Amino acid sequence: MSLTGISANRLELLQIAEAVAREKSIDKEIVIEAIEEAIQKGARARYGAEHDIRVHIDPKTGETTIKRVVTVVADDASFGEGVDADGNPVALDQPAGVMRLAEAKRVYKDAAVGNTYEEILPPFEFGRVQTQMARQVVTGKVREAERERQHEEYKDRVGEIVNGTVKRVEYGNVVVDLGRGEGIMRRDQSIPRENFNIGDRIRCYIYDVRRETKGPQILLSRAHGGFMAKLFAQEVPEVYDGVIEIRAVARDPGSRAKMAVVSNDSSIDPVGACVGMRGSRVQAVVAELQGEKIDIIQWSPDEATFIVNALAPAEVSKVVMDEEDERVEVVVPDDQLSLAIGRRGQNVRLASQLSGWQIDIMTESQESERRQREFTERTALFQEALDVDEVIAQLLVTEGFASVEDVAYVDAAEVASIEGFDEDTADEIQTRAREYLDKEAAEYDSKRRELGVEDGLLEIEGITLPMAVALGENGVKSVEDLAGLVPDDLRGWFENKGGERVREAGILENFGLDPQDAELLIMRARIVMGWVEAPEEPEVEPELESDGEQPSDEVFAEAEMIGEARDA
Repeated sequence: MSLTGISANRLELLQIAEAVAREKSIDKEIVIEAIEEAIQKGARARYGAEHDIRVHIDPKTGETTIKRVVTVVADDASFGEGVDADGNPVALDQPAGVMRLAEAKRVYKDAAVGNTYEEILPPFEFGRVQTQMARQVVTGKVREAERERQHEEYKDRVGEIVNGTVKRVEYGNVVVDLGRGEGIMRRDQSIPRENFNIGDRIRCYIYDVRRETKGPQILLSRAHGGFMAKLFAQEVPEVYDGVIEIRAVARDPGSRAKMAVVSNDSSIDPVGACVGMRGSRVQAVVAELQGEKIDIIQWSPDEATFIVNALAPAEVSKVVMDEEDERVEVVVPDDQLSLAIGRRGQNVRLASQLSGWQIDIMTESQESERRQREFTERTALFQEALDVDEVIAQLLVTEGFASVEDVAYVDAAEVASIEGFDEDTADEIQTRAREYLDKEAAEYDSKRRELGVEDGLLEIEGITLPMAVALGENGVKSVEDLAGLVPDDLRGWFENKGGERVREAGILENFGLDPQDAELLIMRARIVMGWVEAPEEPEVEPELESDGEQPSDEVFAEAEMIGEARDA
C-alpha cells in the first residue's frame, strides 16, 4: 500500500482501505484511522512538530481534511514538571498546539484564555521519506488490529478442535495455518513418532490462547486429554448431546489412555455407547490418535470404586485410603501384580492421573507379610513393656491394641472384657503400662535435655516429649525455631524428581499429624513469639434458639479452638 499524496483520487483512497480491511479481516474504520494517523505525521513533518495537526477522512466520500488546532493559555501557565537524565526536576516544554495569550493576541483579535482556533491547511504531496513513514504507520496499525482480531476470535475457542494446514516445521514445533490465524503445536504437545510435512492437513485441539507482544499465541495440541474427549464428542452422539459425560482423561500420547465416563440416563451404558458396534466408534478415535489404545471405564462417585475401575484390567482385592494425603494402597492377587502396574508402570500411572490419587500397589502375600510383621512387632512390644508372656501379648494385639498408650489409658472394663482376663488382671496390666510410659517419658526428657531442646518448646500445647526429641534431632530446639517452620516441614511433602512423585519425610512424619494439627502447632509458637496476635475469644455467648434448641457442637468446637490458641 502506498500513499503518493493526499490529493489522490478520493475513491481510490476508500478502495485501498476496503481492500486492506478485507484482506486482513479487520474493520475498514481501523484502516482509515491508520491512514489518518499516517497523513497527520506527514503533515507535522511538513508544517512543524510544534503544531497540533488533526486529519479526518470522510468514510463515505473519501474527502480528506487537514486542520491546525490552537489552544490559548495564560502567559504564566505551567505545563508540569519532569526529571532530566540526572534525576533533577525540570519544567516540561510547551506542548504542541498551545499558544500563550500575548502571542495569540497578535494573531487573533478576539484571543482569550481557553479559546480554541482551527485553521484548514492546504493539501500537500508526500516526499520519499514521508511516504516511507506513512507506510510504516499504516502497516503497524493494520498488523496491530489484525493481532487483536485474532486474539478476540480465538480466545473463546479454547477447548475446540480446529482443522488447519501445516505451514512450516521448526525444530519439532509445527506451525499451523488456521485460515484466519496461525497456531503453533510445540514438540511436547504432539504425538510421539508422528511426523508432518508442509501442506499436510491436521486436526488439533486449542488448549490456550495468550496475548503477547509479538501477537496472539494460539497453542495447539494433539497430546492433550481434551483432544481425545472432543474426538469422542464428534464420534458419539450421546457425548455430544450431554447424555454421557466424560469426567476424566489420562493419556500416555501415542501409547495408551484411560477415559472415565458416566451416563445421565440409566438406560444407556456409557462404556458400550463409547465403544460402539463392534468397536466402530472407539476405532475411529484410535485411528486419529495413531493407534493409541484406549481403556474406557465407568466413573463412580465412590473414590474406592473409581480407583478399582481405573486399574482395569487388573483385579483388586482390597483398597485402603488415606484421604489426608490423597494416597491409596491397593492390594491385588499375586498373579495380577504385573498387570496392575503395567509396562513401565503405565497402568498404575494412568490410573493415578485419572483418579487424582497416589496409588501404591501391593500383592496379597506382601500385605500378609506386612500384617504378620506388625503383629509380631506389637506382640514383642507388649511382652517387653508389660512384662507378660507371648499369649497375653498376642491377645492384646488381636483385640486391636496398637500401642502401650492404648492399653494404659483405655477404660479398664475393655481390658477386663478380654477372654481369660478379670478386673485384677486388667488393673495389673494397666499399672505396668503406665509405669513403662513414665519410665519412657523420663528417658525422653533426659535425651531432650542432652539435645538442648528448651523447656519452652514443651509448653506449646500439643508438643509431646517424643516430638520434642524428634524436633531436637532435626535442629529445632526453641519456640522460635518451631515458629519459623511451615506445616510441610513437620508432615513431609511430595516433589517431582525425574518425572516421579517422591515423598520427602517431615520432622514429625511418624506422629500422624494432619494438616490442621501441624499448622496449629506452628501458629501457637508464633503467638508465643509475638509474631502474630492470638484470635480474640467472642465476648457474646451464643444465644439459645427460642424453641430451646442448643447451639451446635461446631459452635462449641470453634470457641474452644480460639480459646486454646489464645491460652497458648
